[in-house]
Order: sequence, then structure tokens, then C-alpha cells
Amino acid sequence: MSGYMEAMLVLLAINTILAYSASLPLSTGQLNLGIAGFMAIGAYVSAYLTNELAVSLWLALPAGGVVAAVIAIAIGLPILRTHGIYLALATFSLGEIIKTVFLNLEVVGGASGYPVANYMETTTVWAIAIAVFFFMFLLSQSRFSLYLTAIKNDPTVADLFGLDVKKLQLTAIAIGSFLAAIAGGAYAHQFSYVEAQYFSALLNIYIVLFVILGGVQTVYGPLIGAVYFTFLPEILRFSEEWRFVVFAAFIIFFMAWRSEGIVTAANTRKLRQFFTRGGQVRW
Repeated sequence: MSGYMEAMLVLLAINTILAYSASLPLSTGQLNLGIAGFMAIGAYVSAYLTNELAVSLWLALPAGGVVAAVIAIAIGLPILRTHGIYLALATFSLGEIIKTVFLNLEVVGGASGYPVANYMETTTVWAIAIAVFFFMFLLSQSRFSLYLTAIKNDPTVADLFGLDVKKLQLTAIAIGSFLAAIAGGAYAHQFSYVEAQYFSALLNIYIVLFVILGGVQTVYGPLIGAVYFTFLPEILRFSEEWRFVVFAAFIIFFMAWRSEGIVTAANTRKLRQFFTRGGQVRW
């Protein structure tokens, strides 16, 4: 396998984890535009632990995730008092604050970046991504997933039926932040370098688009969205001047054609019936 293709597959694995980290808040109707900030926390915390304290990589990664989840819970309590566009702006501002903190934190290199000594193998990054997928698959089969869907459909009715709406929303944000931090740690140790500028507002938008384009109705949607956004810009490299125009046109087309995302519960169910009934399905 060429180095270029290996790098693309690593990026796909990291993007897949990020897509699932954003899908949990979105599944409750909460647009979190601060995912890149929590990715930065995982990257810097795990890198510092392995570099300076000689902590094992397998302890440093979850440690970064726990730090991100704790911060998400602490910040999420006041942020969840807002709704809609105000929640999106609050999380976006949080992500920018986190990035700026690391940008000026000299202990981890500041604006110059932070070299990472420990290296994570490509197969390990993919193993983590696969583990995250199966975790999300199991979560999608649980009552927790049903509760999140109920909150998204109508939080008032969900509250009347006895669901602790704020607690469930906070749990979704905390788990999503944990996964984003794991992706950050994998990124730092795979590419052996971290710089705060990478965790930009544009990255936040891409992460959310992974999920919106792929769809939040099934566990497969974020994965499809991650594949789309990872490979399409590379496929369009033949037209260097126009590739982002074509890329944007694809996004507009899909949003107009399938506003619910590429993968929906209905077409997933029909696809399953197609294979189980030998193609006897009406599309």
C-alpha cells in the first residue's frame, strides 16, 4: 500500500470517530460546533502524558477522553440552557476558546506546535475506529438511543413521559466529547505532531457535515458521511481550481435531494429486506 493511500485510510478512520462523536448530540437535536475543541483536548492531553510523564499510550488516550468528558459536563450544564442557534454559537465559541488556550500554552509548544514522540500504528488507529463503530452499533440497539430520538422529536413530550431530558442530553455530549478526544489522541500519535491551528472552525463544520450528509437515523449514516467527505475532495483533485466549487455543489445537491441524509431508516430497512427476500422489495 502506498504512503498516500495509507494516510487517506488513517484520515478516514479518524474522521469516522469524529463523525460518531458529533452524531450523539445531533441525535438529541443539539448542534455541537465545538467538537474540534474536544479533539484538541484529547490530542494535547494524551501527547503530554506520553511525552512528559512516560504514560502508556493505552492509558493516555482514555485519560484525554475523560478530561474532555469532564470539561464537556462542566460546560454543558450552562450551555444546555440555550437552544437552537444560540446553542450552536455557544459550542462554537467554546471550541474557539479551547483552540486559543492551546495556541498560547507554551508548555505544549504554543503556536509552534508540539512534537509527539510515541507513534501509533495505522492498524491501531483502524482498530480504534472499528471498536467505536461497534460501540455505537450496540448503543443504537439500546433504550438510550430510543430516549435520544424521543428527545429530538419532542423534548416536552419526552419530559412528560418521565425522561430526564437534560441529563440525557448532557450524557450524549459527554460521550461525544470523549470520542472526539480519542480521535484527537489517535491523530496526535499517528502524525507525531500537534498544532492548535488544525482544530479550526472549518474542521468543526466538516465534522458536523459528516453527520448531516450521512444521516443520523441509523448507525451507518455518520460512517457514509465520513467516507464521502474524506475521499471526494481527493477525487476532485484533477481540477485544482474548481474542486471546491464542485465539492460545494455536491453538498447543495444532496441537501436539496435528501435533506434527511444519504442513509435513512427507511432505505436501510428496504435494503435489509432486499437481501433477506431475494430482491422481492418494492423501492
